[in-house]
Amino acid sequence: MRELSLHILDIMENSVGAGATLIDLKVIEKGMENRLEIRIRDNGRGMPPYMLREVADPFFTTRTTRRVGLGLSLFQEAARRCEGEFHIQSREGEGTEVSASFQRDHIDLAPMGDMGSSLTSLIMGNPGVDVLYTHEVDGRVFSLDTREVKKELEDVPVNHPEVIRYLTEVIRDGLAELKKKA
Repeated sequence: MRELSLHILDIMENSVGAGATLIDLKVIEKGMENRLEIRIRDNGRGMPPYMLREVADPFFTTRTTRRVGLGLSLFQEAARRCEGEFHIQSREGEGTEVSASFQRDHIDLAPMGDMGSSLTSLIMGNPGVDVLYTHEVDGRVFSLDTREVKKELEDVPVNHPEVIRYLTEVIRDGLAELKKKA
């Protein structure tokens, strides 16, 4: 995958497939430490220990439509290629957390990509799943919580095209403001 936002979307789709109703995404950029951290935690089914040991293997998948599962293994390799780390923790019945760190100025670090489109495509296709997105750049924070958005919308569905367009703009503008102050 050429953008980190696509890795993030892939992992969040895994969360949805695991029955998650809440996905907590944190992106933390630390300029002074030259680090980028990405953490995705869900409240899905979680994984048994045997699956947790195998899940980053590209030849392991729970899908029946194909025999490979490249998402997590590609994300893991992206982190390692950029002098970072990759971790996955999971407990059955409690959920899963995937985290990766990267050296921010590494030549092989993929661009962040379009977080607005990635997040809203997940929201559009899964209106029953809530997303808490926090993006921090050197202590400045942008956040979006679909639970709060849904309260404001009342009877309008969160996946209504106008809402999706609005959320995409809010995310893009919020991230642009974070970057501008950096």
